[in-house]
Amino acid sequence: MIAGLIGRAPRLVAVGLTALLVACDEPGPVAPEAPAPSESSLAAAPAPLVTVGFGGSSLTLWPWIGANLSGAPSDPVNLLFPGRPDPRQLRAALVLLGGDRSAFGFPSSPPFDCTWKDAVGANQATYADGVGWTPSAIQLECGEFNPIRFHIRFFPAGEWTIANAHFEVLIPGTNEHEILTWEGAEQLVTVDFLRSGLLHATQPMSPSTAINDAPSYREIRVPLFNGLPPALRQYLTGSPATASVPVPVATDGRATILNLAGDAGAAPTVAIRDYELQFNQMIPRPFCASGPADFILVQGPIRFRQRVVLTPSGSYVSQFQASGSLDVTPMNPLTSPPTPVGETYRAHVNEHYRNVVTDHVTLVSNLRMQVLIPPTVAGRFSLHASLRIGPEGVEVSGAELRCGS
Repeated sequence: MIAGLIGRAPRLVAVGLTALLVACDEPGPVAPEAPAPSESSLAAAPAPLVTVGFGGSSLTLWPWIGANLSGAPSDPVNLLFPGRPDPRQLRAALVLLGGDRSAFGFPSSPPFDCTWKDAVGANQATYADGVGWTPSAIQLECGEFNPIRFHIRFFPAGEWTIANAHFEVLIPGTNEHEILTWEGAEQLVTVDFLRSGLLHATQPMSPSTAINDAPSYREIRVPLFNGLPPALRQYLTGSPATASVPVPVATDGRATILNLAGDAGAAPTVAIRDYELQFNQMIPRPFCASGPADFILVQGPIRFRQRVVLTPSGSYVSQFQASGSLDVTPMNPLTSPPTPVGETYRAHVNEHYRNVVTDHVTLVSNLRMQVLIPPTVAGRFSLHASLRIGPEGVEVSGAELRCGS
């Protein structure tokens, strides 16, 4: 049904700035993501909280995950693991699997024959009663960052682990992804835990009660949906037809509860990824914009590096860095073609994510810096954003924005 899906898809190239430089191939200005408000240690609980139960155990949680501690939802919680499973245990169960899911009705072709590995992606957070804010200590991808992948984040929550899984495609011209389905990713992860042989023999799984939005949450933008191969449009909506309005991303508002009875174990590993992307894209100015027509052309290389270590003692350490200097040219997007309206200047980008999971400590930190250095404007334009969740109740996120002197 989906044979050769990726082979027929148009090539999607990551040429975005960072997670705050969002652009797509829709006409007209695209508003960048606003920085999160600054927050202090021990951030307040978000709302609403819901309670789920399984086998005599219950968990009260925020049924969403977010990019910071403001309580603004990003993705719905759609997987739950009771019985005190460690995210390292869940990681091992998935990364040890092969990619053949044909016995469960999946095609033996991309993207459905993928295998799991540690993912590149920003850390996020969710909340559980009695635990507080908890970070995405471990995240995995099945498929490739470019162009398409299944992506899951695990959040330890005492006697439970919370997760979100989604299937997403890289937005052309950026390093951002568009969510294509929640339910399809939830199904694939469920199948993979069945394949692992680690689920409880008599009580393997159960759907939760309704905990978040239904029948849909978020939308697929029209140009991106219509640019997908017909077989993928068929998989997502039941029809290969193109769309004239944004396509809702369907969800039943429930999470699948998966009950593990065993541990796959994992051998010590070191995994390194190191690659460079050449940026060449016109985008809205990501911050300190003078108006909706304030666009810049961004050109140059950014280097991406990730190192993941699982030590002989079982400690998990992941480090990711994106850094580089880019040429930035102010542009008039209303001319055809767009024309320069100012001198070219430099921008510096530096992001660093660090995750640590041991038997006693879970620590996640994000540090992000973007600096624009115009030649004729007093001072620098800069954005510094951070997220840190660690032991002893340390919960901090914030953003500092400076627009000139």
